[in-house]
Amino acid sequence: MKEKGEFFARKKREIGVFLNETQQKAVLETEGPLLLLASPGSGKTTTIIMRIGYLIEEKGVSPAKIKAITFSRASANDMKIRFSRFFPDLPQVNFSTIHSFAFEVVRDYFRKKAIPYQIIEGGVDLEEKEALGATEIPLHKKLILRNLYKTIVEENITDDQMEELTTYISFIKNKMIPTSEWSTVRIDVPKAEEIFCEYETFKKSGYHKLLVDFDDMLTLADEILNENPSLLQKYQQRYDYILTDESQDTSLVQHKIIEKLVAEHKNLFVVADDDQSIYSWRGAEPSYLLNFKEVYHHANTLFLEQNYRSSNNIVNIANQFIKRNKNRYNKNMFTNNPPSNPIVLKEFADYIFQAKYLVQEIRRKDSLTEIAILYRNNSSSIALINEFDRAGIPFYMKDADNRFFSHWVVADILNFMRMTFTDKRPDILEKIHLKLHGYISKKQMAALKEIKNHESVFDNLLNHIELQSYQIKQVNETKETFQQMKGMPPLQAIEVIREKLGYEKALEKMCERLGFRKDYLIGILNTLEEIADTLETMEEFASRLKHLEHVLKTSKSKKGQNAVTFSTFHSAKGLEFDHVYMMDLVEGVIPSSDDAGLGEGDALEEATRLFYVGMTRAKNHLELLSYGERDGKKARKSRFVTAVENMMEPPNKVEELASSQHTPVKGIQEKTVEISYNPNALRNKEELVIGRFVKHRVFGTGIITKINTEQICLQFNKNEKTFLVSTCLELGLLELV
Repeated sequence: MKEKGEFFARKKREIGVFLNETQQKAVLETEGPLLLLASPGSGKTTTIIMRIGYLIEEKGVSPAKIKAITFSRASANDMKIRFSRFFPDLPQVNFSTIHSFAFEVVRDYFRKKAIPYQIIEGGVDLEEKEALGATEIPLHKKLILRNLYKTIVEENITDDQMEELTTYISFIKNKMIPTSEWSTVRIDVPKAEEIFCEYETFKKSGYHKLLVDFDDMLTLADEILNENPSLLQKYQQRYDYILTDESQDTSLVQHKIIEKLVAEHKNLFVVADDDQSIYSWRGAEPSYLLNFKEVYHHANTLFLEQNYRSSNNIVNIANQFIKRNKNRYNKNMFTNNPPSNPIVLKEFADYIFQAKYLVQEIRRKDSLTEIAILYRNNSSSIALINEFDRAGIPFYMKDADNRFFSHWVVADILNFMRMTFTDKRPDILEKIHLKLHGYISKKQMAALKEIKNHESVFDNLLNHIELQSYQIKQVNETKETFQQMKGMPPLQAIEVIREKLGYEKALEKMCERLGFRKDYLIGILNTLEEIADTLETMEEFASRLKHLEHVLKTSKSKKGQNAVTFSTFHSAKGLEFDHVYMMDLVEGVIPSSDDAGLGEGDALEEATRLFYVGMTRAKNHLELLSYGERDGKKARKSRFVTAVENMMEPPNKVEELASSQHTPVKGIQEKTVEISYNPNALRNKEELVIGRFVKHRVFGTGIITKINTEQICLQFNKNEKTFLVSTCLELGLLELV
């Protein structure tokens, strides 16, 4: 035991690393199966690296006999770097992802059997390849699925449907669900099961080689190791010690591969946190950890519960919060860190104030690298991107999702706007004719395209195409509406498109017919209106969209620079920041409607874990942001925020008085959103006169319709809003137009 103690003392002298008692046990118990349940910020990676170093330096194990498997390439690279820093004189150990190991097995087998194959996922620029034309489309998973969808459903697949379809396929393979049960897996993509069947058939018979995607690597590796004892033995004998990290994210097929590898020696070190399992939607199997001893009967379990990352108050609340879940190990996260700022709960009157508040808060801070804004859905990032770009605050996005700007709803709105510049292009009308009130059929549209006289498409419809009597009226009205829209500000134009031209009703019908989520599509329109607000022309709007798309694409390059991090809760796992703001914390978002719809079931428990992951990214400052209204509809703050509020003594909550429509909550401190000084702002009540145009800092230009000693009413296009006079003057929210 003295020699073992000397190892830890030596490493403390050499690299300044000190391990607590539980960490030391995890390093020393090298033989047989061991499950290490590591709470957030508990130093698990350090423990893994020290265990590997101990095996080599103290037990004389060859580095080549050790295999460390983690969930992502980033984690594997991080481990390599840390190992080199901790043990610079030792040969490098084999750190890899499970996919990398599985591919090694598959490639080995295919070479021995002379089976030709091709990987069809990763490393292909789809847009560039699709531009080559159908005859030159490469073998790539998404392109194959896109073509199959077009053939089977007779529609073009959307980016969101593609995402859902690929997740569905991955889920089934990782969960090892038999073909007979595919229909039990919920998915909103039409004919998904049939497409999946055709996809599997195509990969095996579509070309003169076997086509293999990333999920196939796992299922094939498992089958190969099952059916080839000699090959299995080769890999069993290659590694005497297996370590797996982030095992709460491991799927059933991945667990089965590991089981086969360690079947002889059982020297398996599993590091996981069942409280941070947040990927069941793509096949992760958190229940495997809870039943670990059913597979490894003599396994020991250690609890790494001391958090070195976060302040005392954050750790205590997070520890109480995760105990809402029932299906978990009974852990008690604690810390010796002192308290810092209490957790702050902010409830805004309206959704739009979140991003504006965050800009005002963060522009006062110097070290942006220590700030993260977290959200459940990538769609939340668009409002942030718009506000932060306008404010000139740099931001970094690890997983920039460009689907918003390439979404067909965005393309539709731009095509509607193009029709206001010229109505002589049938190619533009063809893209939107089924989504407006013109009632133009596909047959009529085909006939219209044959007319090459460069006249108005509406005049050509009226003069050269056979129309029904009701169509004549609609086409005339549509033509007139487009003429009226010419030169219109983009916000007003979008409102006309949505209502007068009937686009929103067309979306509703598409949702009924094709299974699209109405709230998601309407949300895109609302976000476009937010971007359009304050812009004067439709050209500016189109340019703004292109600019924001460019900003989004280039945000990844700001890694390591002085920039705020925007991230989903999922992508933030493993990261830490001094200041963390969690936004959009309302019912229907977190938990989502699907999460909450299952009562106290697995989905709600996973949503709870996801919220917990977000909270535990914060070291010293954590704010939880919710709102009472979005897009004219009432919203309720998340039950998770309420739970945190009830755990705090006293609740450190502030209610945002951004609109007089908001009613203060009795007994709770009230605070207004801080707005930077505006030298043009109205400060004198006498300047507020009925009929005068003013510009509101949030809602844009409006006209004063009513005013009394306390309240002022402003008409914004078709929406009328009421504000407190005192608030508008004190905060400088209004200026003359």
